[in-house]
Amino acid sequence: MANVVVVGAQWGDEGKGKVVDIYTEYADEIVRYQGGNNAGHTLVVGDEKVVLHLIPSGVLHAGKRCVIGNGVVLDPEVFIMEVKRLQAAGRLQDDSTLLLSESLHIIMPYHKALDIAREAKSGDRKIGTTGRGIGPCYEDKIGRRGIRLMDLLDPVIFSRKLRENLDDKNVQLERLGVEPLEYNAIYRAYQDYAEMLQRYVADTALILDNSLKAGKKLLFEGAQGTLLDVDHGTYPYVTSSSTCAGGAATGSGVSPRAINEVIGISKAYVTRVGSGPFPTELLEETGEQLRQVGGEFGATTGRPRRCGWFDAMVVRYAVRVNGLTGIALTKLDVLSGFATIKVCTGYRYAGKMLETLPAKLETFERCEPVYEELPGWQSDISACRSFDELPDQARSYVKRLEELVGCPIVLVSVGPRRDQTIQLRNPFAV
Repeated sequence: MANVVVVGAQWGDEGKGKVVDIYTEYADEIVRYQGGNNAGHTLVVGDEKVVLHLIPSGVLHAGKRCVIGNGVVLDPEVFIMEVKRLQAAGRLQDDSTLLLSESLHIIMPYHKALDIAREAKSGDRKIGTTGRGIGPCYEDKIGRRGIRLMDLLDPVIFSRKLRENLDDKNVQLERLGVEPLEYNAIYRAYQDYAEMLQRYVADTALILDNSLKAGKKLLFEGAQGTLLDVDHGTYPYVTSSSTCAGGAATGSGVSPRAINEVIGISKAYVTRVGSGPFPTELLEETGEQLRQVGGEFGATTGRPRRCGWFDAMVVRYAVRVNGLTGIALTKLDVLSGFATIKVCTGYRYAGKMLETLPAKLETFERCEPVYEELPGWQSDISACRSFDELPDQARSYVKRLEELVGCPIVLVSVGPRRDQTIQLRNPFAV
């Protein structure tokens, strides 16, 4: 038996959707354990591009159970739209394989209104939030004011909690210059959602435990990346949940002892969306070339991503805090055509080399990247299907990254399609 967690090893957008889609072939159940519809996973199936925001990528494989765990915050409207879109495309013919944790928290209209209003008032201190209400929903969860899915399904409890929250949230919205929200419209809309969601609701933690006891193989799918973790990321420029491997246990209800492998997804370069420190960011034509060739625009917002050279300091940190057992290296093909490729091997601050990422934001923002230059390759590698088929320079680049981050690279992606993948070791084959 093997149970595998897939996490982002950088600032998110590393290509987790494709890797999860590939690993789903070997898993029985796929579990989303944190985040909300502020993240998007883009998958290319044949010539078709599929973007998922909430539903696990495993939904594209027939017969695989897909679970949205208690650590996720759910926008009912977005979930229902995503289900309908998949059904219309013929990609979700049996929705009985799709389950929602009864304990997950529900994103409400006031969460989205507060998210947008606060960001608008932040001026040059903007976090870069998507405005989907994710942060305010997690605030209510931690503050013990949240509305869980089980509450939504009980009209009496939902009515009471909605009134209590609106009394508080409308005061906040008025202070921010936003019109207060009206109870009746929200209540009616969310009771309609409750009726549609009822069929998917379950005690998913118990179901997953029974699956583990039955010897099923589980694949845990996270959103965002290690450096966006609320505890271990570049705070405050982070998301509002635990994106690291530890979040897989708390966000699904399974024991940490059930996890056998943790695979970190890393681009062959690095990107991030929103504000915050980014030592290897390229602000000239090289960064723009990476953005255009790599299609570096957000799947959820369409925002252009900031691009830079591979940062071994970041991925070494991800190896440590997640306990990575392997790395899936994506978008190696995007680097084709560069005469030389830089790799950040460390940071210098105030004349001294740092051992790891600085926790203090002001220090991180002033770090100077130390680069090593490696020879590039000029040939198209998108048709390569084995490691030996790659050009010598590409193989040397992969091996050097492996040495710098201290973790084996177990998969190399050379294009967006499923078949444009070189698997060096299958984490489920243990």
